[in-house]
Amino acid sequence: MEQNIENLLTCAISAAYDAGDAIMKIYSTADFGVEMKSDNSPLTLADIAAHNAICLQLEEQGIPMLSEEDEEIKFESRKDWSLMWIVDPLDGTKEFIKRNGEFTVNIALVKDGVPVFGVVFAPALDKLYYSVPGDGAYFLDTSIPGNKNAVKLPFMERPAKFTIVGSRSHSSPETEAYIEEMKAKHGEVDFAASGSSLKFCLVAEGKAHAYPRFAPTMEWDTAAGHAILLAAGGSIVVWPEKTDLLYNRKQLRNPSFLATI
Repeated sequence: MEQNIENLLTCAISAAYDAGDAIMKIYSTADFGVEMKSDNSPLTLADIAAHNAICLQLEEQGIPMLSEEDEEIKFESRKDWSLMWIVDPLDGTKEFIKRNGEFTVNIALVKDGVPVFGVVFAPALDKLYYSVPGDGAYFLDTSIPGNKNAVKLPFMERPAKFTIVGSRSHSSPETEAYIEEMKAKHGEVDFAASGSSLKFCLVAEGKAHAYPRFAPTMEWDTAAGHAILLAAGGSIVVWPEKTDLLYNRKQLRNPSFLATI
């Protein structure tokens, strides 16, 4: 895999760009074709178009893929996948429908349950984040045509006030309790709301200290952002156990976790 990792990362970034293009074509229209899935979460034409765009590239690599928009793959079929893609073609569908721009394409390569690298692309915001095994995590402003000047993460000093980033669409009493605990520990605390996996990226950038997530997520919501935060020097632990968050589990719903740097 070491010999091929650069090619796999290049492929993943290219797939994320293609998915972003497919998403933005639909984002510019009046009809997103919104349907509700069995779990009562929304599905749009953009979710499907992005999934198809990613499949066109990643399937050529011969590595099995777990995607939110695939039919559920039983654990018995994937439990022996040592190397796999974990993909969310459109993370933050609710943010997409709200047209606030805070949605992403998430692509992660995972080996034996541990993220190898991650790609997070926010096409409406022209932001690309990716990690390079052994070399850190990077941010690229894609609003500049042909820009190749990626900036290593974190690229800014952390705020003087302890800053917590959280979901625009999901909260929980446990999250509120954590915020109160941090207020008692650090004094005044700032809270920044953000959608999709951009929350991991804000911590990796240096704009926030912690991202507590004590409400439900799935593996495809976190794997790519997890990889980027790890490469930037951060960590994600299951909460409150403080054990490593691993992937390709029998239960794809993540436990509560805390992301920090």
